[in-house]
Amino acid sequence: MEPLTQGPVPNKVPCVKKADPDLDTDVYMKFMRSHCCYDTIPTSSKLVIFDTKLKVKKAFLALVVNGLRAAPLWDSKRQCFVGMLTITDFINILHRYYTSPMVQIYGLEEHKIETWREVYLQYSVNSLISITPDASLFDAIYALLKYKIHRLPVIDPESGNVLHILTHKRILKFLHLFGSMIPKPRFLQKEIGDTAIGTFKKIAMVQETASVYDALTIFVERRVSALPVVNEKGKVVGLYARFDVINLAAQKNYNNLDITMREALRGRVCYVEGVIKCYPHETLEIIIDRIVEKKVHRLVMVDREDILMGIHLGGRCPSTLITSQPFPQPRDLKNEMGRKQWIADAKWTCTYLNS
Repeated sequence: MEPLTQGPVPNKVPCVKKADPDLDTDVYMKFMRSHCCYDTIPTSSKLVIFDTKLKVKKAFLALVVNGLRAAPLWDSKRQCFVGMLTITDFINILHRYYTSPMVQIYGLEEHKIETWREVYLQYSVNSLISITPDASLFDAIYALLKYKIHRLPVIDPESGNVLHILTHKRILKFLHLFGSMIPKPRFLQKEIGDTAIGTFKKIAMVQETASVYDALTIFVERRVSALPVVNEKGKVVGLYARFDVINLAAQKNYNNLDITMREALRGRVCYVEGVIKCYPHETLEIIIDRIVEKKVHRLVMVDREDILMGIHLGGRCPSTLITSQPFPQPRDLKNEMGRKQWIADAKWTCTYLNS
């Protein structure tokens, strides 16, 4: 896979500025500063890389087949990585080009990735934000928040290879696995209703009688990751996430976005998160445990009658648990073998698609 060993490394994440510490959150801040991005990378994983000349439709079908939510983009002309293709792109394409069930979505059927990027980047920043394996998890969280992104490629500066796609969820899982080695801060016992982790006002939601296209419009305008589906009484009857949208490609029914949300929920055949709930009286510690154990990105907060009260976002947990304060050099969790040897020994599947 020649493209993976050539070309310059994309923009690096800047250093984090220091701030006054919060004693109660200091323990997690130190934990994040003392561990590197490659500590979180599994020794066996899957990665798909798309050439920008690949057709958009094939790319999204490849994401579905491999169970992935995003893939790095390789520009064979420039010999470097230039961005990411995500489910957000699929949503934007459908929303931009859909007219009716009788009209083919030309932008999806015929466009190449590079063509879509030319259109999309008129309203976006043409750069890839990445981080190195040696960077701390604290810097990774800072980058995710600063650039308002959900996925951060970890790129080896020596080879230029993408090693992993780091997410809030992955960092939270890492903290959950190794957090037992450190003292638990007092704020973990706070009731979730008293924290600011989530959305509890002006909640983005969709009626079960609304169309899928209506849901796409909310995704585009509100930039949310999931929509609670409610009935006429405000009771939560389902959850429609961005990942559900890409399943339209798998089912080949993306040409009919006029179906109702009720029909869309009933027609799902792929794995879905379902509605994993939480309640205002539950503690932050319980919430974190549930998010990790259920392997979900969010919890829907409801009252005893299942009336929607808010959305608790697991992705915001890592950033809430830490503050910024300097800490000694990171240590290697992988038996102190060092980054170079670990990268050489690690095993992951990398697929490069260019046609």
